[in-house]
Amino acid sequence: MFYKEYLKTRWYLLLMLLTTSGFAGYGLLRLHRVAAVNGIGHAWEVMLMHDVVFIDLLEYVPVICGLVLALMQFVPEMYHKCLKLTLHLPVSHLKAVNQMLLWGVAATVACAVVNYAILWGYMSQVLANELWSRILWTALPWYLAGLAAYLLGAWIILEPAWRRRIVNIVVAVLVLKVYFVSEQPMAYFGFLPWLALYTIALLSFSWISISRFKEGKE
Repeated sequence: MFYKEYLKTRWYLLLMLLTTSGFAGYGLLRLHRVAAVNGIGHAWEVMLMHDVVFIDLLEYVPVICGLVLALMQFVPEMYHKCLKLTLHLPVSHLKAVNQMLLWGVAATVACAVVNYAILWGYMSQVLANELWSRILWTALPWYLAGLAAYLLGAWIILEPAWRRRIVNIVVAVLVLKVYFVSEQPMAYFGFLPWLALYTIALLSFSWISISRFKEGKE
């Protein structure tokens, strides 16, 4: 199952990694430019006095990447009616869809880990621990939003009825808004464990769509 998902998404995953890493790198370039022109002390002052994190252009990129990953992975399943064959394998239909989702979750998390390694690798050299950790904690809800977007996208695409898909899209938009309530750095810090659980719970949404698909809903 994992190999099948790898074949479908391998080139997009490379593009996703390059895109998110590119935006992360551009944020670091902004920080480097400010430090080079005005000194690193000025960069620290801007971060502390004006709540600047330098990587704000990255905010919505994980969401877009998560949605496109869901499209790349599940639209072919629905368009070519491959999902029926997958659900007729000698395994539980929930286990089959969980394996498909696990591939997307693992790919999304791996991309976030690479991005964090890039950010930390540079910022830990020029910023105090309190400052670079402030940036990384601020970015974590954005990556959780990317994971949520992937899971919600899968839920919408796997839904067999078009009317229900429209309702699902509205619900998905409202759910994703939770991740962008505040633009203040570290605004979600105390809420992050609950936000992570909230994201994991979205795995169950696709089970509803699969059950409806198995029942022949249209």
